[in-house]
Amino acid sequence: MSPDLHIMPPEQPLAMPAQNFQAGFRDADAPHNASPEQTLVWRLLAFCPSVVATFGLWWVMENWFSDEGISWIEGLLLALISFNFFWITFTVCTVLLGLFSLSRQHTPARPTRAQPLNVALVMPIYNEVPWYVMGNARSMLEELRARGGVHEYSVFILSDTRDDIIAAQEQASIMALRASLPPDLKLFYRRRPENTDRKVGNIADWVSRWGGAYEAMLVLDADSLMTGRAIARLTDALARDAGAGLIQSFPQLIGAQSVFARMQQFANGVYGAALAEGVARWCGHEGNYWGHNAVIRTAAFANCAGLPRLRSLTGREQLIMSHDFVEAGLLRRAGWSVRFLPRIRGSYEETPATLIDHILRDRRWCQGNLQHLKLLRSKGFQSISRFHLFHGAIGYLMSPIWFALLVMWALIGRGVDASVLHYFDPDNPLFPQWPEMTEGRHVLIIVLMYAMLLVPKLMGVAALRLTGARYAEFGGGARFALSFMSELILSIIYAPILMVQQMIAVFRTAFGLQKGWNPQTRDGGTYGLKILMICHALETVSGIALTIGILLGLISAWLAPIALSLAFAIPLSALSGVTAGTARRLMGLREDYREPAITRAARHYRNELKSMIEGQSSVTPAE
Repeated sequence: MSPDLHIMPPEQPLAMPAQNFQAGFRDADAPHNASPEQTLVWRLLAFCPSVVATFGLWWVMENWFSDEGISWIEGLLLALISFNFFWITFTVCTVLLGLFSLSRQHTPARPTRAQPLNVALVMPIYNEVPWYVMGNARSMLEELRARGGVHEYSVFILSDTRDDIIAAQEQASIMALRASLPPDLKLFYRRRPENTDRKVGNIADWVSRWGGAYEAMLVLDADSLMTGRAIARLTDALARDAGAGLIQSFPQLIGAQSVFARMQQFANGVYGAALAEGVARWCGHEGNYWGHNAVIRTAAFANCAGLPRLRSLTGREQLIMSHDFVEAGLLRRAGWSVRFLPRIRGSYEETPATLIDHILRDRRWCQGNLQHLKLLRSKGFQSISRFHLFHGAIGYLMSPIWFALLVMWALIGRGVDASVLHYFDPDNPLFPQWPEMTEGRHVLIIVLMYAMLLVPKLMGVAALRLTGARYAEFGGGARFALSFMSELILSIIYAPILMVQQMIAVFRTAFGLQKGWNPQTRDGGTYGLKILMICHALETVSGIALTIGILLGLISAWLAPIALSLAFAIPLSALSGVTAGTARRLMGLREDYREPAITRAARHYRNELKSMIEGQSSVTPAE
C-alpha cells in the first residue's frame, strides 16, 4: 500500500496569516457583539466574594503574629495561604453560581430556523490506534445520517503519523471503512509528509488548503466522541449566532475501567455540571477553548487565529504548545464571541487510565500553559482572555506554592524547637524568628482548607437533580453514597502526589527538561516497580521524612494524611491502574447502568474494523 494515500476533495484555499501579538487586530467581518449586561453581575458575584473572603482571612491571620510588625517569613506565610485561599474560594463561588443558575426556571426562546452550514468534522491524529479512531468516526457519521437535518457534514482524518506500520494500518482502515459506508457519508483522509508545527500545523494546513469550502469546522481529538444530536445542536447554535466565532461544548468522560480513570469520570459526571454552568455564566461571550469538541467558524479562525512562533529568552523560536487558549483569545480580540454551552449533552472524551499516564499528560499541558505567561501583555487581548491564560498557568504554579506551604506548616505546626532557633542570629533579617502559630490556629487553617475543597463536591451532588439525574442511574442511593465516599477518599489520597508531580512538571519546564509533545497512551501503560520507584521517588522521600517528624512530635499530626499519601505513593500509583472488579466495586458510574448508545456503537465498529485489519495482516502471500 502506498504511504501517500490521499483521499481528499478538491482544494479550496483560505488564507491564514500569522497574527502579531504586538499589534491589536479587529476582523472587519466580525459583527459588534457586546457581552450581555448580566454577565457583569455574574462576574461580580464570582470574583468579589472571593476577594473579600481572602482579605478577611489575611486580616484574621495578621492579628495572630507579632505586634512588632510582620517579618518576611510571616509575610511569605500569609501570602502563600491567602493566594491559595483565593483560588479555592473562587472555585466555590463559581460552583455556587452554577448551582443557582441550574435552579432557575429557564423559558427557552423559540429558536429561529438555522441557516444550512457545510461542516467539516476535523480529527487530527498522531500515531493513534487506527481502528479506534475510525470506529469513532463511523459511529458519528452513522448518527448524523440517521438524524438528518439541514446541515452537511464531512469527516476528515488528518494524519501526522510518523510510524510507517501504524500509517499502513491507518490506510487499510480507511479503505475498509470507506468500502462499508453508504455513498452519501463523506470520509476523507490525508497523511502529511512532515508534521510541521504538530497539531497547530495540521489544522492550519487543512484550513489553508480546504477550509474555503466549509463554513464551520468541528475539531475533535482522537478520543472524542459526539452524538449526532450534540453535533447538530452545536452547529445550530453557530448558525443562529452571526457573532459567534467558536462554541465549546462540555465533554463528559467515558470509557473508564481503572481505579484512577473511574475516579476522574465519577467526579466529572457528578461535580462537573455545576462548575461548568458557573463558568459559562461569568464567561458570557468571552469563554475559552479546550482544543476539541468545539465548533468554529472557519473563515473567522483563518482570519484571526493563525499562530506565530514565540521567541524564547535564548532567542530561539518556539511553537505555541497549548494553542487552544491562545486561539480563543485571538478570536475574541478580533471581535468574535467565544461561547461555552455546558448543557449540550452527548459530548464525550476519555481520560488517562493510570496515575503515571495522567502525570505524563500533565507535564505536556504544564509546558504549554506556562508558556501563556509570555502572552499576558499581548496587544488587544480582552481582560477575561488574559485571565483564562493566567488561570491556566496558575493551575500549575499553585503546586510549588502548596509544597512550600506544606514545608512551612511542617516546620511551624508545633513551633520550631528552641534548640534549633539558637543557631539563628535574631539581629540578622535573613534569619528571623519563625512565626509562633499555636496548634489550635494551625489546625483551624488546615480544616478550613479541607472544608473549602470539599464544599464544591457537596454542591455538585446537590446540583445532580437540577440536571435531571437520579441516584437510580448510579445503581441506587446506597451505591451512589459508596461511590461518592470512594471518590472523596481517593481524591484526598492522590492530591498530595499530584501536587508534587505538578511541582516537578513546573521545574522540568522552567529548566528546559520537558521536551516534545508525545501522543497520549489511550489505554494506559503497564509500569513495573522500577519505573514506579523512579517516578515517585520525591514523594516517597518527602512522605517518609514527614512521617518521622510526626512520630517524633516535631510536626503536627494533622499532616498525617498528606505524609502517608506521599510515603505510599508507589503502591498507590500501582493501585491506580487496577481494573476489572476492584475498580467497579469501588466506584459505580452512571455508564455502568445506562451506557450511551453511541459508545456501544463505537465499540462495535472498532472491534469489527480491528478484526478485519488484523485478519488481513495475518494472511501471507503463500496463502
